[in-house]
Order: sequence, then structure tokens, then C-alpha cells
Amino acid sequence: MRYKSVMTSFQTIFETAESIYGLTELVSRIPSPESDKNLRSMSNSDYLSLMSRRIFRAGLKHSMVDAKWPAFEQVFFDFDINQIRLMSDDALDVLMKDRRIIRHWSKIKSVRANAQAMFEIVQETENFGAYISDWPDDKIVELWLELKRYFTQLGGKSASYFLRMAGKDTFILTNDVIMALNRWGAHSGDVKSRKAQLEVQDCFNSWKQESGRPLCQISVILALSIQ
Repeated sequence: MRYKSVMTSFQTIFETAESIYGLTELVSRIPSPESDKNLRSMSNSDYLSLMSRRIFRAGLKHSMVDAKWPAFEQVFFDFDINQIRLMSDDALDVLMKDRRIIRHWSKIKSVRANAQAMFEIVQETENFGAYISDWPDDKIVELWLELKRYFTQLGGKSASYFLRMAGKDTFILTNDVIMALNRWGAHSGDVKSRKAQLEVQDCFNSWKQESGRPLCQISVILALSIQ
């Protein structure tokens, strides 16, 4: 592909980020993905809770959502997918009067819809953790698109943020990452279309092969390489 002849080596990008923050500070900011074993060991309820928290965080202050999350766990049966998917409209309507949680109708409904979607997926595999874990990292954009197709309110960057929260290795197309992709010759312009996202996936795969680093680390280092 055309970008391969002009994109900057990841070593140069890392050295640039190091020159800005210093090695100790840079290393302290770099995340690590969970192991496949840990991803598989998480319960379906854990995944639905994380997914729902990401959905409620979108557009809101994260600390405010997190402070209310124990109440969400209570009203949604600890995010047991079998109980939630059977909730009636009347039961969801009752939650709209519960001041302990965030009363956003479309997001509240998404919890039930996503419990049903997760239930259908786990009928075909060991559990949702296996579904996530088995997905190849070099095709992570396709997993974003798959999650967006199956689950409610996981459009935009929400799918990638959910995966990062769960510990699945992924990059995230934040504004800083997109600016860095442009600066380092990996992409030109925004990254909204499926074609553009798949092209950027190829860039990350090349940098991963060069550096031996997971996608999440490459993503963060890219973001820290610009001022």
C-alpha cells in the first residue's frame, strides 16, 4: 500500500514521545492488555457491566457515572444477562423513576437489548470472553464493526473504548492518535470510513511487527508523540 513508503518508523515515534515526557513518565503511561486467559475468565456479567458503563459514560463525566455504578449493579441484577434480557418494558420504565441511576431511556433500554445480543452470541461459543479473546488483534477493526452491528449504542468510538476497558488489545482513534497518524505519514485526514479504518489497521499491524508492542501501547505512544 502507498502509505508504507512514507510512514515513519515506530522507533522514531517512540523516541519523539520519550523526548517530550522522559522515559520514566512515558513508560508509566503505557497500558498493557489482559492475557487471553484473563479475558476468558471474565464472566458474561462482567462484560455486560463494562459495556453498559461505557455506553452510559459516553457524553457524560466518567467519574459521575462510576460513582453511580453500584446502584446500576443493584437494579440490573449484577448484570446477569439471563435476568436482564427478560425484563419487561414496565420494569425498565420503573428505572426511569430511580434517582440513584442515570435516567436516560435509550441507554437504559440498551442494557436489555445488549443482554439479549450477548446471550445469542454465547449460545455459539464458550462465553463472551472466548468470543473476545479469540478475535485476532490484527483484525481488531472488524471486531469494532461486529460489535457495532450486534450491540446497541456501540457506534463511534464506543466499541474500541469498551474493548480497552475489558483489556482486549486495541488501538483507539482519539483526536491525538489521528493527529499523530497524519503527522507521521500513516494517514491523511480523518478516519471515519470503514476503508480508512482498515487502512489504519494495516499501519498499526506494521508498527506492531516492527516494535513487538501491542496495539494499545502503540496507540498511546502515538498520542503522546505530538504536542
